[in-house]
Amino acid sequence: MAVDASTPRTSPNPPGSSVPTGLRKVVAASMAGTIVEWYEFFLYATAATLVFNVIFFPPSDNPLDNIIKAFLTYAVGFVARPLGGIVFGHFGDKYGRKKLLQLAIILVGVTTFLMGCLPTFDQVGYAAPIMLIILRFFQGFAVGGEWGGAVLLVAEHSPDKQRGFWASWPQAAVPAGNLLATVVLLILSRTLTEAQFLSWGWRVGFWLSVVIVAVGYYIRTKVTDAPIFIEAQKEVEAAKKTNYGVIEVLKRYPRGVFTAMGLRFGENIMYYLVVTFSITYMSAHLQMDTSTILTLILFAHVVHFCIIPVVGRFSDKLGRKPVYAAGAILGAVWGFVAFPLFDTKNDWLIVGILIVGLIIHALMYASQPAIMAEMFPTRMRYSGVSLGYQVTSIIAGSVAPIIATMLLSSFGSWVPVAIYLALAAGVTLIAVVAMRETNGISLRSIDDADRARVAEEAAVRTTA
Repeated sequence: MAVDASTPRTSPNPPGSSVPTGLRKVVAASMAGTIVEWYEFFLYATAATLVFNVIFFPPSDNPLDNIIKAFLTYAVGFVARPLGGIVFGHFGDKYGRKKLLQLAIILVGVTTFLMGCLPTFDQVGYAAPIMLIILRFFQGFAVGGEWGGAVLLVAEHSPDKQRGFWASWPQAAVPAGNLLATVVLLILSRTLTEAQFLSWGWRVGFWLSVVIVAVGYYIRTKVTDAPIFIEAQKEVEAAKKTNYGVIEVLKRYPRGVFTAMGLRFGENIMYYLVVTFSITYMSAHLQMDTSTILTLILFAHVVHFCIIPVVGRFSDKLGRKPVYAAGAILGAVWGFVAFPLFDTKNDWLIVGILIVGLIIHALMYASQPAIMAEMFPTRMRYSGVSLGYQVTSIIAGSVAPIIATMLLSSFGSWVPVAIYLALAAGVTLIAVVAMRETNGISLRSIDDADRARVAEEAAVRTTA
C-alpha cells in the first residue's frame, strides 16, 4: 500500500499546540553544526574567487581563467557531497542521526583547518592545487552527510502542523554560516593590506574553524534521536529482512527521489549565482572593490537568515506547493533584473537586488526539509533526503558558477547567464507541479503505509 500524501490526515499536533519538550535544544544542536559546516563551505567559495585563483595556480593573462580553475576545485566538493550523503545516509538510518552528525562536524573541521596550512603554487608548484582538491573532496564528503541528519533531527521531533517552520531553522543556519564567513573575510580584508591578505591573512579564517567546531560538537552531544526514529530502528533490528539504504529507497520511492532532485535543481543554481557568481561578476567584470562586495553580501545574508523561518511558517499555513511555485517563477525572472542593476555599480541597488534574490531563494529553500522528510518512511528517510538533495548538486550548484563564468567570458554579456537561470527555474517549477501536497501529514502514517506495503509484498511472496 503506497503512501497517498494528498489524502488529509488528522494530526496529533494541531495548530497552536505547545512546543514538544527539548525541540528548541534539538534545533540549536542542528543549527550549531550546520553553521560550522557552511561557514567553512562558504569560506572556500569566497576564497576561490578572491584568493585561490591567485595563489594556487600559475599566472594568466585572463583573470577569468584562474577563477574558472578555482571554481573547478570548488566543484569537487559538490561531487563528493552525494557520496557523503549515501554513506552517511546508510549508516544514519542504521545507527542514528546524532552519531553521524558528530562525525561529520569533526571531519569538516579537520579538513578546513588543513586548508589553511597549504603551501602555495610558488612554493610547491602543482602539488598545491592537488592537495587543495583532496582536502576539498573530504570537506564536501562531510557536508554531504551533514544536511540530511541535521534537518531530520529537527523534522522528526517537530509537530506535524509546524514541521515547515521548525525544520526551516537548520536551513537558516546556512546563511548564518555564510554570514560568519563573510564577516571574518571582511575584517581581514579591511585590516590587512592586499599583500598581507594574500600571503597569510586568508588562512586565519580557515584556522578559526577549530574553535567553532569545538562549540558545535559540544552542543550536539546534548541531544538524542527522535522517538519515531528509535521505534523504527528497533523494528528494523527485529525484522532482519526489512531493508534500508540507497538501493531500497530507489527501489521503493523513486518518485520521491526524482521529485526532490527537480525541486532542488533551480533553487541550487540560483543560490550559487546569487552568492558566488555575483562576487565574480562584480570583482572581475565590474572591477568593484572586494570589501565593498563583501559588505553588500553581508547585508543580504542577514535578511536571508531572518526570512527563512518566516517562509517556513507560511508553508505550514498556505501549503508547500504554492510557496515553492512562487519561488520558482520569481527565480526565472531575477537574472534579467539583477544584472542590469549590478552594472549600475550603485551600492543600494546592488544590495537591494541581492536581498530580493535571497528572498526568492528562501521561498524554495525554507520548506525543503519538511517536503523531503514527508516523502520517505523513517527507516530510509536519511538515505532518501540525502540522495535527493545532494546528487542534484553535481549538475546544479557545483557547475553553476563555472557555467556562468564561461558564458560571461564567451559572450561578454550577462544575458546568457540570466537565460541559464530561467531554464533551471523552469525545471523546478515542473517538479513542483508534479509533487504531492504533504502539508500536515503525519510521519507515522507514512511509516504505517510503508509497513503495510512491505507486509503485503511478503504475503504475495509466501503465497506464490
